Amino acid sequence: MGQQQKERNSDRFISAYNRIDQEMKELAGAKEHSSFFRLIDMAKKKSAVIRRYEADLREYGDLRNAIIHHRTSTEFVIAEPHDDVVAKMEEIEQALLHPNSVGEIFQGDVLTFQFGDSLSHALKVIREKKFNQFPVYLGSEFKGLVTPVGITRFLASTIQEEAVSLRKTTLKDILVHENHRDNHRFISAATSAYVAEEMFKSELTHGHRLEALLVTEDGTPGTKLLGIVTPVDILKIN
Repeated sequence: MGQQQKERNSDRFISAYNRIDQEMKELAGAKEHSSFFRLIDMAKKKSAVIRRYEADLREYGDLRNAIIHHRTSTEFVIAEPHDDVVAKMEEIEQALLHPNSVGEIFQGDVLTFQFGDSLSHALKVIREKKFNQFPVYLGSEFKGLVTPVGITRFLASTIQEEAVSLRKTTLKDILVHENHRDNHRFISAATSAYVAEEMFKSELTHGHRLEALLVTEDGTPGTKLLGIVTPVDILKIN
C-alpha cells in the first residue's frame, strides 16, 4: 500500500472555516444565506469567542475567499496557508465548538477564612502560599474578599496608633476596608473562560478593577465555593 498523502494546509484551513461558519449560523439563528463577515457581526453579539477572535476571523475570511475564488481546480490553489495560520484557525474552531469553562480550568480546593480569623494568620498564609485573595465566611455565609489592598488600607487607617496587634486584629476589621470596593463577582462553573476574561476587561474599561471571580455551581454566594479566578490566571491561559 502507498503512503497516505498528507492533508494540505488549504484543506485543513477550509474545513475549519466551514465548521466555524456553520457554528456562527447556529449562534446567529441565520435562516438564510449570510456572508461569513455578516455572520461574524451577528454571532459576536452572543459569543465571547467570536468577539475575542473577530479580527483574526475577518482576516481569515479574506484569505478563504482568495483561496476559493482563485482556485482553478480541486488540485490547485493560489496559495497554501502557513502552518501558523492553520493552527490558529483550528484553535478558534476548538474554542468556539468546545469552549473551556472556568469550572473545568479552575475548580479545586479553595482556601477560605472565617470572620474571626486573625490578621497574623492571614499574613502567614500569604507568606507561605503566595495567595493574594481570601474569601471570608461567617460559618457558611460569605462575607467578603480580603486582599492586600484592604490590608494596606487597614494599616494606613491605624497610623495614628502607637501599636496594632496583628493577633487581635481580625478579618472582620479588614473587610471594613474591602466591602465598599466591590472587588469580586460570583460566576457559575459553566461560564466560559472567554466570558470571564471579558468581565475583567469590561470592569477595567469602566475604571474599576476586579480582584477575583469566585466560582460556584450556580454563580451565587450561597453555594459551595469551587474555585477562584484572578486576572493573572486569565492571562496565563489566554
